[in-house]
Amino acid sequence: MSFLTIPEENKKALFEDAHPLLVGSRAVGMGNAYTAVSDDATAGFWNPAGLVQSQGVKIFGMNKFHNRNHYAFDPKGISYGYRSFAFFWGNKIALGTNITNADYNYYSLAHRIHSHIAVGGSIKFKRKRFVNFYQFFGYDPSYDLAILMKVKPWIKAGMVAQNFPGKSGIQMLTGGIAYQYNNFLFSLDTSLPKKNLYFGFEWALIPSVHVRMGNSNQKWAFGTGYERKQIAINYACISEERKKSHFISVEIRI
Repeated sequence: MSFLTIPEENKKALFEDAHPLLVGSRAVGMGNAYTAVSDDATAGFWNPAGLVQSQGVKIFGMNKFHNRNHYAFDPKGISYGYRSFAFFWGNKIALGTNITNADYNYYSLAHRIHSHIAVGGSIKFKRKRFVNFYQFFGYDPSYDLAILMKVKPWIKAGMVAQNFPGKSGIQMLTGGIAYQYNNFLFSLDTSLPKKNLYFGFEWALIPSVHVRMGNSNQKWAFGTGYERKQIAINYACISEERKKSHFISVEIRI
């Protein structure tokens, strides 16, 4: 698959080029296996087709509150679902750090084309750091193309084709499957051309309390969460660069 190649300069695994994305404590706690789940506001980052799984407004924010030396982005976003359409805006901004890597703006659109099939896409822009004006878009655009299918009432499958900034064509394909049985959710992702593997599970101890565990390409993760109709609070910990990194995220639903 010659069109799925990582140029030499991208092997540094810049934040946007790397997978997993480490967005959303629920996803992190499940080992970053989230392509076929993507049922909250973070879907705009993971699989924009998943945005149509909910109606109304969702506002999301995340903070990495321990071990910010290696990675310090604090993603946030807002999604709006109306009937068969959904829209999303989000960005990744490194707050309170001197990291010089670019921030990112996301603009996503999703549409349910069939009762069991949704498609979506994102346009992503780099944002210059340390400037005194707001960057509504940015520079060096790239994109994601996505699909989400409900194969059975308890099985979903998703795929995302990812274009990297400054490149043409598709540099990465990520596919995933999610299996829901009562209060147990299992998900599995893999990506090309790197052939990385991500898997995880979520278990609802009671309807509002969840525990999670996963493996993100040989790095173990775990997490927990509290969820009500209008709010979800999630925590995750993952092994990263020989240290444990801790995340917390909040989603408000209107």
